[in-house]
Amino acid sequence: MNDIIENKTFDEIQIGDQASLTRTLDQEGVEALAIITGNFNLIDLDPGPADTSMYGQGGGQASWSAALFASLAGTRLPGLGSVAQHIDVSLRRPVAIGVPVTATATVKAKRPETGTVFLECRAVDPTGEEVAQGFVEVLAPREKMRRELLDLPKVQLRRDNRYLELLKACEGPPALGCAVVHPCSADSLRGAVEAAEHDLITPILIGPEEKIRAIAVQENLDISRCRLVSSDHSHHSAELAVAMVLAGAAQTLMKGSLHTDELLAEVVKKVGGLRTERRISHCFLLSVPTYPRPIIITDAAINIAPTLEDKHDIIQNAIDLAHAIGITEPRVAILSAVETVTNKIPSTLEAGALCKMADRGQITGGILDGPLAFDNAIDEQAARTKGIKSPVAGKADILVAPDLEAGNMLAKQLTFMAGAEAAGIVLGARAPIVLTSRADSAQTRLASCAVAVLFAEAQRRDVVLHKTAG
Repeated sequence: MNDIIENKTFDEIQIGDQASLTRTLDQEGVEALAIITGNFNLIDLDPGPADTSMYGQGGGQASWSAALFASLAGTRLPGLGSVAQHIDVSLRRPVAIGVPVTATATVKAKRPETGTVFLECRAVDPTGEEVAQGFVEVLAPREKMRRELLDLPKVQLRRDNRYLELLKACEGPPALGCAVVHPCSADSLRGAVEAAEHDLITPILIGPEEKIRAIAVQENLDISRCRLVSSDHSHHSAELAVAMVLAGAAQTLMKGSLHTDELLAEVVKKVGGLRTERRISHCFLLSVPTYPRPIIITDAAINIAPTLEDKHDIIQNAIDLAHAIGITEPRVAILSAVETVTNKIPSTLEAGALCKMADRGQITGGILDGPLAFDNAIDEQAARTKGIKSPVAGKADILVAPDLEAGNMLAKQLTFMAGAEAAGIVLGARAPIVLTSRADSAQTRLASCAVAVLFAEAQRRDVVLHKTAG
């Protein structure tokens, strides 16, 4: 049963009555206050020596203590049904992040004719140093109230512009020639047009011409800058798109409204396809609001039950992607249900073997560890609790799922339950392949194209480097 919260009516309140509460200010609290009020002076906009606020960590540390006095009046004394009519606060010193502050209100006077109560308030830190003091005039309730104390939701700050760094990184490389395969739906055609408007790609629209033009008119999309190549049907569209990449007319593919299997069947053909010595695999690049950095999940879309050899390629593809987006030495967590090797769970044996392959130089460019359970792969405290000492545990940049089912469920859980944005790309072929979904936001579509641009640019640099070295 939840705790009960009970107010004090005007008649019950006596001179000298007191109430206190203790709260701790964290960085997210300061930022949330800045967002709600629009006062960005509350936060430290420049963490360097030349600070933009009055205090070393932002002005929010001072003004926040004043809010405690209003909370006291509204929840403790008088409590439910009260209305703060006037607050007079003097701020003595800033409140340090992570330090608890105790605010106390004392009844100093009552006015029966108006039903108001005067509270003298004082806030102190654990050493007894006063951080704020003041007076609150409150219209006290006349009616007794008792209610269950509800659990308030945790505030989670979402930084919707995490992909902006990717888009900014694409300002240097030229727009990528992109064969858009069968964009015969509003979503797929709009994704290509928006990416072109951001100078990420130069679209080559491949599909039934009349249908594409009709969709463009219906959705008010300007395709005048796009080359349009007519095809008879979706399979024909995929065939033409692959041929364009082989001929050098396009540097990447983007999935339209055809099925993924139909596109990839043309990509992996032994003759006339885009196969390389490496197995193709899919990577999700996720921006999760509660995780401090983007994270790559693989493989969640192509390899159903990958073998040890398949996972070698899956991991190397993901590491190459991490390099392309600026992660110089990605930390790779090979996931399983537990963090210990046991023959009862085959994925733990494969994780151990993959780590040894990295030790022998068979997988390069990243730091591998596994098996790791999901919690100790992404949470340092969980790793410490389990006694895991690892440069990867709690700091993973890449999560390698044991199979497609686990990877797909993980990516979708983060997307639909944690509000993550998930850009998708297929690697291991001669060109990166952008996979988009009808459920993707405009930001996700752009991010997927940006990842393809950066990966293609990284491939181009590698080719130039190898030629120079040769």
